[in-house]
Formats: sequence, structure tokens, C-alpha cells
Amino acid sequence: MILGVSLVAYFAAVLARTEDGWDVSETELDDVEALADLADLARDSAQDDDSVLIFIEQEDAWFAIVRVDGEEDPRIFVSDGAAAARSSYGSVLTDELVDQAGESEFGDLDHLLDEAEEAEEQDEEEADVRGGVPVGPLGDAHLLTEFGLASEELLALSGEGAVPGDALEEIAEALGCGEVLEAVR
Repeated sequence: MILGVSLVAYFAAVLARTEDGWDVSETELDDVEALADLADLARDSAQDDDSVLIFIEQEDAWFAIVRVDGEEDPRIFVSDGAAAARSSYGSVLTDELVDQAGESEFGDLDHLLDEAEEAEEQDEEEADVRGGVPVGPLGDAHLLTEFGLASEELLALSGEGAVPGDALEEIAEALGCGEVLEAVR
């Protein structure tokens, strides 16, 4: 702890799909303030429009996978929404997922603006409380199925008692890049 601020250990890696397999590199998230920043980070690592995954883990409390395919919207999976919402990088993801879940095709824009203002006021008043973010897995559990990891397997790695670091290792093994991920950890 430095000057009353606790330091939270994060691990983040970019896994870029190539014709030879996966290119894995550790990355820093210091400049990430929004999902668009993560998507740009992924796209910068992509070969052509191949898939890029970003693995994020916080001290065995939660993990997240962000998948970016070309210019498509990023797909997100978080192992424990409530735990992730209490951290700066995790809240970037959970806020996006909660916003997506609350979107309505025919919503009243004035109502949405009022809700945004209320949410901002609530965030200022209750910085540590993230209302509306569920405990447990959140997001797209199917984002790795085309790579051979079924949604049921991903959800099982995210359940109660699961260890996020071990889960990411198992996911990397299923993708065929376990040894490469371990080398950058």
C-alpha cells in the first residue's frame, strides 16, 4: 500500500490468431479507459482481420476475456461481474455489459439521459458499490466455441470456487497456446 492506495495486481495478455496458431504477449492496461481502448489494443495486434483475445486477471478474484474480430464490436466475458465491477479495469467491462443488457431498441432518449446522470451521481456517492452488476459470470459465454471451448466449459471455469489464474491456463491449453501464455506470465 502506498499513501493509502492499495495496489491491485493485474495480468493482461493479448492473444492474436495467426495462420501459425496464436501469438501471445503480455500487455499493460495503463492507458485503458474504455472498451474502445481495449478494442484498439486488440486490433493493433491483429494480422488482417483475424481474431484477437485479451485475457485480464485480477489477483485470482476474477478474469475476463475480450474478443475482437476485425471491425466487429468486441465480445466480452467476465467470470464474476460483481468482483470485476469493484476494480478499474473490470468496471470498464462490466459497465459495458450492463449498458448492453439495458439497451432498448425503442427507448426514450430523455429517459436514458436522466438515467445516465443519476448513474453518474450514484457513482460519485458510492464509488465502491456497483449496483445492478450480478455476482457470477457475465457476458458472452459462447465467444470461444469456434476455438473448441464450449460455453458450458467456460462457465464451469467461472463458477464458485474457481481460481481465475488456473482458469485462464485451462482456456489457453484448450486454445493450444498454454505454454506460450505461461511463458509471458
